[in-house]
Amino acid sequence: MSARNSIGIQYALVTAVISGFSIFLNKFAVTAIPQPLLFTTLKNSLVAVLIVSLILAGKKWHLVRHLSHKHIIQLALIGIIGGSLPFYLFFTGLSSIPAINGAIIHKTLVIWVSLLAILFLKEKLSPAKILAVIGLFAANTLFGGFPGLKFSPGELMVLAATLFWSIETIIAKKVLSSVDPDIVTAARMGLGSVVLFLLLLTTHNPQLTTVLNFNLTQWSWVFLTAGLLFAYVSAWYRALKFAPAATVTVVLVSSTLITNTLSAVFITHSLNQQIILQSLMILVCIYIINRTNKPGLEPACYIR
Repeated sequence: MSARNSIGIQYALVTAVISGFSIFLNKFAVTAIPQPLLFTTLKNSLVAVLIVSLILAGKKWHLVRHLSHKHIIQLALIGIIGGSLPFYLFFTGLSSIPAINGAIIHKTLVIWVSLLAILFLKEKLSPAKILAVIGLFAANTLFGGFPGLKFSPGELMVLAATLFWSIETIIAKKVLSSVDPDIVTAARMGLGSVVLFLLLLTTHNPQLTTVLNFNLTQWSWVFLTAGLLFAYVSAWYRALKFAPAATVTVVLVSSTLITNTLSAVFITHSLNQQIILQSLMILVCIYIINRTNKPGLEPACYIR
């Protein structure tokens, strides 16, 4: 495996761990703050403020002056396609469907990114890697207690959000070849937060007044989930910078291991056979992905 791929996969594993904790904790956060659009707007806005502050403190702001017109357009698309609309669609849809359905639909991200990466990034998927992708999706579907899709409005909203995030991944992969990950993160979360805030003003204005009545528990959930989101996005874009998009997206699916383990320890208090089989299947698939990333298979977007 090349050094770049190795670094990217390490970041992807860190992202998966963060995602596993985040998925688990967000289940409690959305219960404490039942307005999905308000919750995600507050959370994303805090992340935007934090990343911009770090860019200023780290003296990276001068990098913005060197962005080309093409980069600015790409960053704007990332902010709109990845940082705003899908969050609105995902959390609104998730509020009306079972959590397992939302999780399974979101896991199809690995399929859409893999297909788009072949078409637009000229990445190559070996037969072994294709089987690993199918295996990862099957592990979550077969052993996750999935009752099946009803193609309800909520499920379609979550699917639309997943497709938006798939497109964003491809755009981000291209722009990260020449733009610092923190600048990309700032564009995604900054512009995305502005769009979400405008949506909140135009569609759910009464929700704004509820912020004044938030208690300490609710604010704690906002800050905790915002911190996790900041760590997630920062690690994710670094993973994308160094390794193929399809590879890091596949590795991200391993977040299920973390979420299932936390649920078994704190919720069900039972590590059943299904969870064990699912975990083993995911680990085998991740091992196959790790073994099939050989030197010399860097995607074309690394070439400047």
